[in-house]
Amino acid sequence: MPTKIEKDAVSGTLTTGHEWDGIKELNTPLPKWWLYVFFATIAFAAVWVVLYPALPIQGATGVTGWTARGAIEQEMAEHARKLEPRLAAIRAATPEQILADPEMRNFALAGGRVAFANNCAACHGAGGQGAQGGFPSLADDDWIWGGKLADIHQTIAHGIRNAEDEVARTTMMPRFLADGLLKPAQVNDVAEHVLALSGRAADAAAAQRGAAVFAENCASCHGDGGRGNRELGAPNLADQVWLYGGDKAAVVQSVSYARAGVMPAWGARLDPAVVNMLTVYVHSLGGGEPE
Repeated sequence: MPTKIEKDAVSGTLTTGHEWDGIKELNTPLPKWWLYVFFATIAFAAVWVVLYPALPIQGATGVTGWTARGAIEQEMAEHARKLEPRLAAIRAATPEQILADPEMRNFALAGGRVAFANNCAACHGAGGQGAQGGFPSLADDDWIWGGKLADIHQTIAHGIRNAEDEVARTTMMPRFLADGLLKPAQVNDVAEHVLALSGRAADAAAAQRGAAVFAENCASCHGDGGRGNRELGAPNLADQVWLYGGDKAAVVQSVSYARAGVMPAWGARLDPAVVNMLTVYVHSLGGGEPE
């Protein structure tokens, strides 16, 4: 059907000429105010593109040069300027001095909590509870390298078994089976003995045989009673706290192929003030030892 523009008898408005099932479409113009607002938004957009970054082009910042990144960098710089006096005091103090000063201690705990969440929680958990796979809990009193402030500071600043810090903690456990130091039967026996140290051996005869193997190969680091040596980073084997799992399979795996967890040297990555704050915060998680 050809279009036919005519005036609607009821409203007096011209039609568009379109008709569907006897219903004619009116050609009602937009209100003037709507058109003016629409044109104003177009003009506003054009001005914005000139003044501010609006085009998906690298370096297109507009004539003002303003960017959101630049603005936040200025805010962060201002925030850092305000915090610098306190950070300088934290930086110059020892963790012991920070802990003894209530004001510095509160500031360090607050800052350390944030720094821990940003840098440490991914491995050690949000509350320092640790995780399976060799990430120790920092909230108990079982420490491999020591839980005093100086011990914690050393571990945070220099890390463990990393290639970036010359004084990182670096003791290594032999791979007794992989390197041919022990035979599979001896590994089984010494695993039973290790389980017996915490009262969990399943095979008393094997555990008794393993005692001799342990004395010859393991006691020099872990001690005759398996209570560990913090100077060497040898964990206590006589308690119920296990870094890689305490069942027989996990113990056999450890004896056979050793464990060698790595921790970054945060002293090379973080401000000394942040390292001090982390030290105080980790010490406060529940397992920190008094001086």
